[in-house]
Amino acid sequence: MNWLSPHPILVLFLLSYHPLVFAQTEEDSVPTGQIITPYGEILIVLDERTPNHRQSFIELAEAGYWDSLTFNRVIPNFVAQGGCPDPEEGFTDSEYLLEPEFDPGLTHVYGAVGAGRDDNPGKLSARCQFYIVQNPEGLHRLDGDYTVFGRVIQGMTVIEQIVRVKRDSTDEPLKPVTLDVNIIYLSKEEIGKRMN
Repeated sequence: MNWLSPHPILVLFLLSYHPLVFAQTEEDSVPTGQIITPYGEILIVLDERTPNHRQSFIELAEAGYWDSLTFNRVIPNFVAQGGCPDPEEGFTDSEYLLEPEFDPGLTHVYGAVGAGRDDNPGKLSARCQFYIVQNPEGLHRLDGDYTVFGRVIQGMTVIEQIVRVKRDSTDEPLKPVTLDVNIIYLSKEEIGKRMN
């Protein structure tokens, strides 16, 4: 044996522990929305068919934008909405608005995640607001009017609790339902396992 050449078992050992050998490839790693609330964790898959809304959600989550905000509007058999409660800039400043990204394959089914907006004629989304459909039958009357850009893959039981908290006449929870919104990276296999 040549003592200068590495032993085959040593080579196998080093390869098996080398970080690049088992690292997920970028294609396998999917940015996933994570919302931590007092009632538990919600995971959201962000749809690639709405690239601008997807990227906006990632940017705001990574900047910690929602972490001082709450689910400010919760209505049973409708939605749990989070984000800025009185978004003057969110609805008037073009920097905070997104062109709609309607896709016939993305509808307001149970667990769909959509972008809030006011009654502007261009149906521009406010980056600062998002909602999660809680109605078991979906809210298909909103299809084509509000952009759906994701879907809850884990945590609809959390949403079910949130929409049933005590709330005031404007549907805002009496006790704030705080948000801690992050982006985590999951493999496609992990996402498949977590699907509701």
